[in-house]
Amino acid sequence: MKTLWGVDLGGTKIEGVVMNAENNEVLSRKRIPTEANKGYEHIISQVAKLIDSIKEEVKIQPTAIGFSTPGTTDPTTQTMKNCNTTSMNGKPMKADLEKALGVPVELANDANCFALAEATMGIVKDVLPDAKVVFGVILGTGVGGGVVVNGQVINGRHGIGGEWGHNFFEDDGVMCYCGKVGCNENVFSGPALQQYYKKLSGNDLTMKEIYELHKAGTDPNATATLQHLIKSFGRAISSIVNVLDPDAIVIGGGVGNIDMLYTAFPEELKNWIFNSRKVETLFLKPKLGDSAGVFGAIELVRRY
Repeated sequence: MKTLWGVDLGGTKIEGVVMNAENNEVLSRKRIPTEANKGYEHIISQVAKLIDSIKEEVKIQPTAIGFSTPGTTDPTTQTMKNCNTTSMNGKPMKADLEKALGVPVELANDANCFALAEATMGIVKDVLPDAKVVFGVILGTGVGGGVVVNGQVINGRHGIGGEWGHNFFEDDGVMCYCGKVGCNENVFSGPALQQYYKKLSGNDLTMKEIYELHKAGTDPNATATLQHLIKSFGRAISSIVNVLDPDAIVIGGGVGNIDMLYTAFPEELKNWIFNSRKVETLFLKPKLGDSAGVFGAIELVRRY
């Protein structure tokens, strides 16, 4: 039996899944804490510990393992960058994992794995199985993106394919941790929207609370915040539509639960793209939830 192995390597947990390649049946699924505060070498040892535990359970040896990571591998230096688990940055993680596990590994960042999973195993496969180009968006604490073309992740020359969260948006925006000003992430991520509402109202509420106030029609500041989301997201995503013209855009993360992104939003987008007809791009809610990372990791090694 051919099996597929994937690992979602997060800042707080490491999840491993083994799947039957023929019917996608999950044979094993395990999680352990990352314990990232103990350093990079400890993270590698935790991964090895998890894989050993899974091998003991399924009595099968992997031929390759895919990894969803909180950053990306620089294609030139073969070291990690842009990781919010900062101990990984600058480290040759692919080489170190292959040494620790004794098998080839493939790595992609979590947004790419999200997009890949939803395109090949999730909502896009269900709704539009002949889709060629899919863009996956994560709107949550941060803003991320991933591009999938014909079932393959587009990593790019610098390993930053799909990194739409750090596109420039506004001249007078706040400073981003990436060193630039006015990134998409600082305009319509969850924390950015909460800050926008706080400036209008003086109140410090969660995005969920703001959305509920908007739906109740009792708080004009909440409604203004949602309108700000729709308009700014429309302007920002128009660059993706104009350049890639994807068949579908899947919106994950907590902010992605806001229904207006699927109802009012296409009308807003029409104002910003180079297209005279109605917007035909499908905007979809994800199907796989927090399993998208590990299933995307599995898809990275399906060809082995």
